[in-house]
Amino acid sequence: MKHCIKPRVGSLVVCAAALLAGCATTATAPLSTASVAPYNDVVDLAGRLSVNYIKQGKQESLSGKFAWHQQGPRTDVTLSSPLGQQIAAITVTPQEATYREGKEAPRSAPDIDTLSAQTLGWPLPVSGLRDWLQGYATAAGGQRFAASPARNKVTTQDGWKLEFVSWQEGSSPPRPRRIDAARGAGGDIEEVAIRIVIDPAAGQ
Repeated sequence: MKHCIKPRVGSLVVCAAALLAGCATTATAPLSTASVAPYNDVVDLAGRLSVNYIKQGKQESLSGKFAWHQQGPRTDVTLSSPLGQQIAAITVTPQEATYREGKEAPRSAPDIDTLSAQTLGWPLPVSGLRDWLQGYATAAGGQRFAASPARNKVTTQDGWKLEFVSWQEGSSPPRPRRIDAARGAGGDIEEVAIRIVIDPAAGQ
């Protein structure tokens, strides 16, 4: 014969009331309103990115790693596979953007949006990322936006919807850890969503 332990209803009621009381008195800590660190023209960081986009009605996705070096107006980006094998290198200056892949001849265009759409098949917003990776953006109305944990969403002047989802642990001022960006890209790209996760060591 199996024996069951019958709980005392009164005890359960008391326990439930205690738990509810505990939940009611536990307040969620308010998010910090401290803005990100001052903008820096010299930046070296690395991380991971994933891209999902719809092109000509077909869902496409990819993921990998990136290394970012920013020196004044010049930006160098290296894209690698999830295992770290280099796939492409991109250099952007005020004059032009250049894409290099393996032993193929470099390809250039006046701007990175045109070049990335031609070579990658999806828009890589390098000009925006120069701001986003540091927690900044130009808002739809043209104002300068500085993110904080309490103020972490903005729509940019060129239509990207940004969310600074998480922050580097222990960083003061706060520095972005994860950034989500999405927009309807136009042309044969119906929409694109990019998720960026910055490595902790690089974000400090």
